[in-house]
Amino acid sequence: MTIRVVTDTTMTADTEMTANTTMTTDTAMTADAMMATDTVIATDTEMATTAVITINELEQLEETQRTIIDIRPESEFLRDSFPGAVNVPGPEIERELELGSETESGLLPEAPCLYLLCHTGTRSGELARRLSMRGIAAMSVEGGYRAYVRLRQQRELAREAEVLERTRETERSIIKKYRKNIWCRFTKAVREYELIEDGDRIAVCISGGKDSMLMAKLFQELKKHGRNNFDLVFLVMNPGYHKENWQIIQNNAKLLGIPLTVFDTEIFDIVADVEESPCYLCARMRRGYLYHHAKALGCNKIALGHHYDDVIETILMGMLYGGQIETMMPKLHSLNFEGMELIRPMYLIREEAVKAWRDYNGLHFIQCACRFTENCTSCGGGTGSKRDEMKALIRQLRAQSDVIEQNIFNSVKNVNLNKVIGYKKDGQTYHFLDTYTAANDPQPTRE
Repeated sequence: MTIRVVTDTTMTADTEMTANTTMTTDTAMTADAMMATDTVIATDTEMATTAVITINELEQLEETQRTIIDIRPESEFLRDSFPGAVNVPGPEIERELELGSETESGLLPEAPCLYLLCHTGTRSGELARRLSMRGIAAMSVEGGYRAYVRLRQQRELAREAEVLERTRETERSIIKKYRKNIWCRFTKAVREYELIEDGDRIAVCISGGKDSMLMAKLFQELKKHGRNNFDLVFLVMNPGYHKENWQIIQNNAKLLGIPLTVFDTEIFDIVADVEESPCYLCARMRRGYLYHHAKALGCNKIALGHHYDDVIETILMGMLYGGQIETMMPKLHSLNFEGMELIRPMYLIREEAVKAWRDYNGLHFIQCACRFTENCTSCGGGTGSKRDEMKALIRQLRAQSDVIEQNIFNSVKNVNLNKVIGYKKDGQTYHFLDTYTAANDPQPTRE
């Protein structure tokens, strides 16, 4: 490989080495740190492109030669990271860069080269570029943590006996370790809301995240240990995932023993240029495609992986931003696909239980189905969505009382129509004055 180093004054023949691209910088960068990569750097005093290194190349370096900085949020780093990495969240590095004190503060360790790791390789690339412009040798790990997970999964899948044992262990954990918080809540929702009937053919819709993958396993366990009066199709739509995400979804399905039925769409491309409510349009289109393909496969129901936390967040969003009291229903009839129903069997399962099951089994799922927002959600930037606001608000309320969440959930089960100004039902609006009676009537309205 060839690396050409160009200083801000002159370039000599001694500075030319064999490389695939060019590196220009106003300070000397350690050649040894760059020899591990086939990617090039081009920088000058005004602008720099980013040098990258692959996961395979990073693994080939001696441990003493690699200083890996994981810039994801601390919570993600503590779950898992590249071996030997240290955590310095991206926003902290950005603040130091703004202040111009990234070296004096001691935030970043001194090393011949810093290897920055984010979730996808996007944010780390930008920070590596900015650090290089400051004279700090830095490279971005290509594909980020996501590429590391994919490579590790492929190696695991190559060992068939280990894969089979891991599949069995994840299944045992549902029935045993998480029996109370996951399994029993799943079966309770199925019974209480009458989600499954004899002869149902259910399309279990898998996005690739932790919730839908767990839901698929729960349905498998229900057929194995409980009711077996229904059929299942594990339906996956590829709306235009990044290839890394798509590979992780397929790897996880193999690891968990979930047989996938796959179809492709171009939804992400369609909504890419939509400025007003692209998320709403994307969600509606995805739901429509799932209904269509499920019905074509002979299914009469689709199952989605919304959980308890999604429900109470929806209640609050409706009140605070919609001016209405409503909830995410455990089941409903499709308006546009006759004979189809939507069910939510994880309705009573807390998100913290899903995360605990995921972490206990060492599983790694894609964090966001949307290719436009995953860098924000995965690398600590946040999406700024109303649902994120509700999550933060609920955390604040929980700190004041541990019954707040249950009370929010119960509020839509205990609606007293005699105590509301108005309500809607089946497209008809009702007002309390419609049934209000005067004080001298035989049965006046009273407190």
